[in-house]
Amino acid sequence: MSTAAKTETEDPTARRILDAALEQFTVFGLRRSSMDDVAKRAGVSRVTVYRRFRNKDTLVEQTLLRENSRFFQRLDQAVAALPTMEERVVEGFVVALRHTRAHPLFGGLLRLEPEVVLPYMTVHGGSSLAATVDYLTGHLRRAQQAEGRPDDDPRPVAELMVRVAVSFLLNPASCIEMEDEDQARAFARRYLAPLLTA
Repeated sequence: MSTAAKTETEDPTARRILDAALEQFTVFGLRRSSMDDVAKRAGVSRVTVYRRFRNKDTLVEQTLLRENSRFFQRLDQAVAALPTMEERVVEGFVVALRHTRAHPLFGGLLRLEPEVVLPYMTVHGGSSLAATVDYLTGHLRRAQQAEGRPDDDPRPVAELMVRVAVSFLLNPASCIEMEDEDQARAFARRYLAPLLTA
């Protein structure tokens, strides 16, 4: 479980701070938000925020991780009824693109402050990337066992799939119209699903 998820369930004050941070960052963006703003919105002192989150970067990272964790739960529900891992990968890719673009924080920041959020999704996004790769690796590993696939390490395939999805989110201009869900599905079916047997 990610640190954010643990913090959310174990510490109600941290949960309140993360709720306030989500609201603050969604309304005002990252650049125009300070730790003081989050403290006021959470109804706690600035010191309380700093006790739980070392600095603004840590608070942003933990807010993003918590939202990732929530997204993973929704994604699981969206693909649970699909019978094969290929189908879950294809639909999961489409759901991930749709969710991220529509999410008030992720989508809003990508539209309004791409230069500010970019480091959290790339060079400083190690924990978000790792959490997403871990999530997908676990699903691929379980599918290997359930579907009788070879017991190869699924982590490289999971990482490649995640990096492809992040690339389309960060730079959606493409010969493939990823906002068209049929085209996104066709792309995932042709290029991502075959990675499961590569």
